[in-house]
Amino acid sequence: MASATGIPEQNPALQEEEPLLGRPGDVTQRPGQGLQFNFVTGTAILAQAGIWILTALVWAAIFEHDFIFFSYHPLLNSAATLLLVQGVLVLQPTAAQKDKVNGAYVHSILNTLGVAGLIAGLVIIERNKASHPETRFQSIHGKMGLVAYILILIQWLVGFAQFYTPQVFGGVDNAKALYKYHRVAGYIIQVYILAVIAAATQTSFNQNVLHIKLWAVIVAAILVLMGVIPRIKKHKLGFRVHDLSG
Repeated sequence: MASATGIPEQNPALQEEEPLLGRPGDVTQRPGQGLQFNFVTGTAILAQAGIWILTALVWAAIFEHDFIFFSYHPLLNSAATLLLVQGVLVLQPTAAQKDKVNGAYVHSILNTLGVAGLIAGLVIIERNKASHPETRFQSIHGKMGLVAYILILIQWLVGFAQFYTPQVFGGVDNAKALYKYHRVAGYIIQVYILAVIAAATQTSFNQNVLHIKLWAVIVAAILVLMGVIPRIKKHKLGFRVHDLSG
């Protein structure tokens, strides 16, 4: 149905569900549809390809060489990154209130496991550097990694409090009002994590031992972003979809 301007009118509900790219139905969880489909709906398959390729690059490089104590660091961090991406994908398509709540539970479990993996990875690198502390956070990767650990921990704590202990923010409504900032921060941190991994290819350990190619990491990272970004729903970030029909 066209308006007086000649522009077809759209259902306001569909406008609200409209992702950044593509059609609303491409990334919206249907009533009664299981959460498992959220991991591959729409462009998510690109994100899955990217993050699994990225993880495989790291794990294959590690197990092609003699296993040492430090080896746990890239294994844990790459596995944690995979979990964090899954946490984003499972929650993006949710629309019905019940699905949003169930998705939030799965999101929190995946993120908690991811954060636990990152903390373990941090412990490994700290113990590895204990005998030569002067080398801590000297590389670009090390400095970026430290910032990433801090940002992710803060993001996890805020998200946990918003969902499980909203009284910290003065009630459920106040906590929900901050969700959009949590989402924006999550997407920014996701991009930053990929940049940290790319920086890891420039460390002496990778260049002398693992030989993971920067271009391969960048390609995998681009696939992740191509899968995640188009599924972002504008209204969940606080942007209103304007009706151009009147």
